Amino acid sequence: MSKSIPEIYGCNVFNDKIMRNKLPKDIYKALKKTIENGTHLELDVANAVAVAMKEWAVENGATHFTHWFQPMTGFTAEKHDSFITPVGSGQVIMDFSGKMLVKGEPDASSFPSGGLRATFEARGYTAWDPTSPAFIKDKTLYIPTAFCSYSGEALDKKTPLLRSMEALSREATRILHLLGNSKVTGVSTTVGPEQEYFLVKRDLYEKRKDLVFTGRTLLGALPPKGQELEDHYFGALKPEIASFMHDLDEELWKLGIPAKTKHNEVAPAQHELAPVFDTTNVAVDHNMLTMEIMKKVAKKHGLTCLLHEKPFAGINGSGKHNNWSMVTNTGDNLLEPGKSPEENIQFLILLTAVIKAVDDYADLMRLSVATAGNDHRLGANEAPPAIISMFLGEELNAIMESIENDTLFEHHDKIQMETGAAVLPHFFKDNTDRNRTSPFAFTGNKFEFRSLGSSLSVAGPNVVLNTAVAESLRQFYEELHGSVTGESSPEQIREKVMELLKKTIKAHKRVIFNGDGYTDEWIEEAERRGLENMKSTPDVLPSFIRPKNIKLFTSHGIFTESEIMSRYEILTEAYVKTIFIEVKTLISMLSHDFLPALNSYAMSLAGSLSIKQGLLGSGSYAEKEQLEKVTEDYNSIYEKLKGLEEALASAEKIDESLKQAAFCHDVLLKKMDEIRMTADPAEARLPKEMLPYPTYEELLFTI
Repeated sequence: MSKSIPEIYGCNVFNDKIMRNKLPKDIYKALKKTIENGTHLELDVANAVAVAMKEWAVENGATHFTHWFQPMTGFTAEKHDSFITPVGSGQVIMDFSGKMLVKGEPDASSFPSGGLRATFEARGYTAWDPTSPAFIKDKTLYIPTAFCSYSGEALDKKTPLLRSMEALSREATRILHLLGNSKVTGVSTTVGPEQEYFLVKRDLYEKRKDLVFTGRTLLGALPPKGQELEDHYFGALKPEIASFMHDLDEELWKLGIPAKTKHNEVAPAQHELAPVFDTTNVAVDHNMLTMEIMKKVAKKHGLTCLLHEKPFAGINGSGKHNNWSMVTNTGDNLLEPGKSPEENIQFLILLTAVIKAVDDYADLMRLSVATAGNDHRLGANEAPPAIISMFLGEELNAIMESIENDTLFEHHDKIQMETGAAVLPHFFKDNTDRNRTSPFAFTGNKFEFRSLGSSLSVAGPNVVLNTAVAESLRQFYEELHGSVTGESSPEQIREKVMELLKKTIKAHKRVIFNGDGYTDEWIEEAERRGLENMKSTPDVLPSFIRPKNIKLFTSHGIFTESEIMSRYEILTEAYVKTIFIEVKTLISMLSHDFLPALNSYAMSLAGSLSIKQGLLGSGSYAEKEQLEKVTEDYNSIYEKLKGLEEALASAEKIDESLKQAAFCHDVLLKKMDEIRMTADPAEARLPKEMLPYPTYEELLFTI
């Protein structure tokens, strides 16, 4: 790297430093007011910003601009326009106006809309989000935007996220003012999404239809060694991986993405990248970019980056840990307990609001991470269970119990760690351990939502989290504001708050679980507590349209009822289409690759056996037994393949989308698993030269 990290960091971003240098002072102040306070952006300000943005982009080699948005596909979308405007005599100028900056018009009918848009109703709009900075990539100026229909419905993931951030800010600010913290005028949620992924050689990837079309292997025998020795986790980086990670960091830093931590994960060929936290909508944009850049950099290194939640059966899948907190505009982290959390009323009321939110809307939190891919991961000994619970740790749990029971909390000083080696430095033990089995764990000054799948946009889970917490705070405010006034003393305020907290903790403590979430005992205990265990996506989809959840979203202005119904339809259809693609891919692999390979092996064995019988009068017992086994495997797989094809035909005839999704889960996936039970052992018996595709051994252990 010829330049230092501070020199390259954010060099491709139209950030605050660039804006301050490029914009007139009054324009800069007006734009900052819009970004920080959410005020309306006037057209004259937009025109000035557009000119400066275009000049900066052209200076840095950009020839085009695009409104970059996040439709309901789960990916990003972009339509590129050049800056050129003809002026006659074969001449052009580089032009970019405020109108071009703030509004675009992509086709809205070709994206998933869940019925909000018919094919002939094509017009849609993209609207500039000034709170997320524009950037340059591939000689194009990228402008982060929201995406809505001609009639104003949100067709994307950014619009509801921004609405939810405003809702939480509004409700949190009211509570803080009630507690006497009048300096706060806004509260932002922050997120740091840790990203897990696999890297495999690209030439091997391209030979696997299942990886190319579905992102996961639908067949594959386990290698002799997997992750049993636990030697890959935090292990030394191989040179090829280190080179990829170095280039990835550099590309991310240029885009102002604060990539911080990188290491090997548990499974062979699995790795993780973690950024520094940022404001939630910026963090979402950054994570979408990170996934894209990962794939591009991997390709340059002769690799492929796999972001599916479960690319390989039998070893750990990949998640995306969503580290979430709340920060005031004065710079205070509202989830920072402080030295004496039992006395920190502000912290306690925010913490209790989160507990209530998680319990009241656990179904929505589970829904927010539900995908066909993540269903393979949740509940295995690698990811949290499908049951939503939360971990507080010993100290906070003791504080909650003391509030509930009106007992004195005994504060203990931090314990100095004794390592037994005098040469090692002294340090203090944290007040709480980490719990890797908890879906939603308190980790010091934030909550880590661990249930997200690696390919998922973090927008949806944060929409749910922001809105649910906003609702808790709204209810708290309504209960307190009549009895707590500006005339109330700190002691009176504390008394009323503690009464509220005691009542709330008693009502919602069932969701707090500090034990091992991987055990069968917890599943039984959760059922006794009345916590839902929605194991699959079809199980949880109906929760989106429960009356209480519709009321939550509509009352805070996050979704209209039609936007909720559209998303319900989109999620259901996406699940069905994903399973259909997997089934069709497996049918193709079996018909065109695997069964012909088995047949060739059987013919080879039969030929060898025939020759030996002709020469010796008898054949090899081992070859005869092997031939019988291969023939048995072939016939079994063939019969199961026919059953899968018939089941697919039946599934395609089902009209009602949720019933179709349930059939996919209960019938199609079951039949696919039954095929693997025969095919994977059969694959292990095939000679190497007859294998129709690269094996797990090659994919996981050849870098």
